[in-house]
Amino acid sequence: MARGPKKHLKRVAAPKHWMLDKLTGVFVKKICMQRFIKIDGKVRTDVTYPAGFMDVISIEKTGEHFRLIYDVKGRFTVHRITAEEAKYKLCKVKKIIIGTKGIPHLVTHDARTIRYPDPLIKVNDTVRIDLDTGKITDFIKFDTGNLCMVTGGANLGRIGVITNRERHPGSFDVVHVKDSTGNSFATRLSNIFVIGKGNKPWVSLPRGKGIRLTIAEERDKRLAAKQGSS
Repeated sequence: MARGPKKHLKRVAAPKHWMLDKLTGVFVKKICMQRFIKIDGKVRTDVTYPAGFMDVISIEKTGEHFRLIYDVKGRFTVHRITAEEAKYKLCKVKKIIIGTKGIPHLVTHDARTIRYPDPLIKVNDTVRIDLDTGKITDFIKFDTGNLCMVTGGANLGRIGVITNRERHPGSFDVVHVKDSTGNSFATRLSNIFVIGKGNKPWVSLPRGKGIRLTIAEERDKRLAAKQGSS
């Protein structure tokens, strides 16, 4: 016996911020198996292949390129970039080790291992890697005054300039950051990813430039947009 309409919410009608897939994975599998998708310059046909922070996703059939970064709400966002910018990516240096026969190795945040790096490169610096050759073309030192993005913690996705580093032996170091509106915040050293020298980023940034608005500022912005459209 029927008991009225179904109470389940359909996927298509769900709120956008739930970030559910509106379509099934059938189309994804077909696109990947036709070798249209490249991640960091290499064709990937596995639909479960993991993409992470700063990875470059290319669809050569349509001439589109994207970089995977964080928005100020701490979610992954796909940022459209130019073909020229898609030729390189930034990687944070996680470890520098001496391998067999005294060969120095550099390990990045995306698990790349590069032999014979520049001796000036240290842990927490950022290197620019050419995706065609896999070699380091340039690097940014982890210094005060350089632009950075927060990749973890409560301030995930925020962008600002490094103002100070507090060293705490036996514990984790704390880094103080100031964004372009003058707001300051602090986070762990492990959450900092340097993305530019001075105020100039080496990668293009999404609209908003990593500035997190307060609840009141977001409300005022929505009201202003509503009044402007009406």
